[in-house]
Amino acid sequence: MSLYPEIEPYDHGMLDVGDGNRVYWEVCGNPLGRPAVVLHGGPGSGCTPGFRRYFDPDAYRIVLLDQRGSGRSTPHASDPATDMGVNTTKHLLADLELLRRHLRVERWLVWGVSWGSVLGLRYAQTYPERVAALVLTGLATGSQAEVDLLTRGLGRVFPEAFEAFRGGVPEASRDGDLAAAYLRLLESPDPAVRARAARAWTDWETAIALAAPRSVARYEDPVFRAGFARTVTHYFSQGHFLGEDGVVLRDAGALRGIPGVVVQGALDFGNLVGVPWRLQRGWGDGELVVVGEAGHDAGAVGVVGALVAATDGFR
Repeated sequence: MSLYPEIEPYDHGMLDVGDGNRVYWEVCGNPLGRPAVVLHGGPGSGCTPGFRRYFDPDAYRIVLLDQRGSGRSTPHASDPATDMGVNTTKHLLADLELLRRHLRVERWLVWGVSWGSVLGLRYAQTYPERVAALVLTGLATGSQAEVDLLTRGLGRVFPEAFEAFRGGVPEASRDGDLAAAYLRLLESPDPAVRARAARAWTDWETAIALAAPRSVARYEDPVFRAGFARTVTHYFSQGHFLGEDGVVLRDAGALRGIPGVVVQGALDFGNLVGVPWRLQRGWGDGELVVVGEAGHDAGAVGVVGALVAATDGFR
């Protein structure tokens, strides 16, 4: 099963969500179709046109948005003057509700990838009456164990890349919170320091991406690098602003009654801390589909097929 053909939005806009932020949104597909909202990864990646193609355009009213500070939303996180204090999970959840009301959607299917799965899960736990179904891939839950794995644990798997990554921060910070150390560099008044830090962070992301070559090409854009690295480290160093470590898995029972599908690559490093299986056990109404030889990549052939089958199943 392959992606649906390319389509263009029939409506789009900039939603004033407060705090000086304006969030880009677009809608494509069938104006009378089943509403679905796409939550991109990162945090800070922004949406791409390819996400539109995971849905039958005759059956779905497909909503995409660029979360605060990313993509076409303003102000962009790459601008050192952008206030990141008003970019938290609580703000993003409120933005989703504001957009839902703006578009006059009663309930929608929530589709999330990577960080978007964290946001989608927390949205469903907070507003279960607004979620018709969940389709998630590259599953994450925002726990400290996942952050520790990505910023330090995988150093044993990629020792050469990790040595360069760890060496990108001051020596006094190398045995501490690497995300926080990089964030300090990314918010330096010196643009050269910020640029070097953004490159070092995305070089590490590239090294651990394995089967996701499409997703790392964007790192060649210095504006994307700066905004992405700043947003990721902002969230990583603050427990993803979830309030309590492990809260998404703890509250998995709140998802009961919401049908869903999790499509997970067998080689996704998040599996090393047991996230997909622990979530499925607590959720009860979510189906776990494991795709062999795929990593953290929504574009892998087997993952694409399973994701399209999932959205087709909820038409």
